[in-house]
Amino acid sequence: MSKHERWNKLLELLAGEGRIEVDEAAAALDVSPATIRRDLDELSEQQMLVRTRGGAVAHGVSYELPLRYKSSRHASEKQRIAAAVAGMIADGDVVGLNGGTTTTEVARALALRAGGGRGGRGRREQADAPAPVFTVVTNALNIAGELAVRPQVKIVVTGGVARPQTYELVGPLAAGVLNEVVLDVAVLGVDGVDPQWGLMTHQEDEASISRLFAERARRVIVVTDASKMGRRAFARICGLERVDVLVTDSALPAETAARLTEAGIKVHAV
Repeated sequence: MSKHERWNKLLELLAGEGRIEVDEAAAALDVSPATIRRDLDELSEQQMLVRTRGGAVAHGVSYELPLRYKSSRHASEKQRIAAAVAGMIADGDVVGLNGGTTTTEVARALALRAGGGRGGRGRREQADAPAPVFTVVTNALNIAGELAVRPQVKIVVTGGVARPQTYELVGPLAAGVLNEVVLDVAVLGVDGVDPQWGLMTHQEDEASISRLFAERARRVIVVTDASKMGRRAFARICGLERVDVLVTDSALPAETAARLTEAGIKVHAV
């Protein structure tokens, strides 16, 4: 197991439990306690955890993994979710994408569709300057970077201040751009879906921008793996009444799916 893989596993354990002990982590990862101590020391130097005697604890109550360490969690589920969402987007749509690992997969699926066999369906005629298959509006720098080289996708990036953990642009400059556009569909990644409070995320500044995405869209699609269902986070994005479609994985409990359907949300478990 590489160092990156160990760090990823350690941060996953920390996100789930709030604290980890050296001996328990060593047994879980099948490495020596000395290796775990070195890993925890290095992660502490990067301010990604707080070292304690015999282990480590997360920063604060609501722990947020940096995007680069979340990318491998539930990877196959996120790719299936992304493929399903790409099939729900019509050619010519203006699509809003907030930041996150699942929305990043959606961006990749849209790019493949735009540049591949099914994309365009008659609109991508051979011409000097073919019209884009999709227009994507995003506040995520990593999504913008991936799509900027795709001529079949028109990319619009909000302004704002970059958050290093999620690569999202936030603040008044981001809100200013979103207030001037109209979206056909907003695809939102979240950190939690609570039946009472609705869609939630860890940071209040990200929540306000995601809320604007929802307000500016004709249709709202929420993308999340089933592990986030029933989970609360610090900041509320919007209520479930604003959601049209939820796309998740097959681990979604049947009773949860039934409650969401009763609330008027179309649920796709893939």
